Amino acid sequence: MVRILIKEMEEYAKKEKIPIMLPDGIAYLEQYLKEHNIKKILEIGTAIGYSAIRMANVNEEIEITSIERDQNRYQKAIQNIEAAGYQKRIHVKLCDALEFETEEQFDLIFIDAAKSQYIKFFEKFDQNLKQGGTIVSDNLDFHGFTKMETRIESKNLRQMVNKIRNYIEYLKNNKNYQTTFLEIGDGIGISVKQ
Repeated sequence: MVRILIKEMEEYAKKEKIPIMLPDGIAYLEQYLKEHNIKKILEIGTAIGYSAIRMANVNEEIEITSIERDQNRYQKAIQNIEAAGYQKRIHVKLCDALEFETEEQFDLIFIDAAKSQYIKFFEKFDQNLKQGGTIVSDNLDFHGFTKMETRIESKNLRQMVNKIRNYIEYLKNNKNYQTTFLEIGDGIGISVKQ
């Protein structure tokens, strides 16, 4: 049942050009949740609910708070989560993540939203991550652009890539976290709170 829904979501995302995690990236994340016995997750960037559903599918004790600011994607996510039967475990908030406030503590925070805001997201939600918890950041390769030596012509793309590069440097220099960079999917950062 959920497997069929996941396939449909993948096709929908492709057709509508909605960015979802690449197959090996999401497979790695699912494995990570299993191995580290993750139960409480904060997701920044719900989109259509794809990764939230995939994560919730790992273990029936997993509970996810997910934030989405786009009204249409939020509605689609709610539909998909209800179709999966996960509405008691995935709670989607319609708001800008930078305006979202919570006292909750999470085992894992998954950042997959506006790339230009990654440092702000990281700093804002650091206090909501348990000691020894993990922040997972997706799209650090950004389709190979962050590793390009040549100058990127498009000004907007260049600015975006520079922000991601700055974020990568920020992670490397953050003494409170031990970050591992993985060449999986579109590039993933695994930052463990020390």
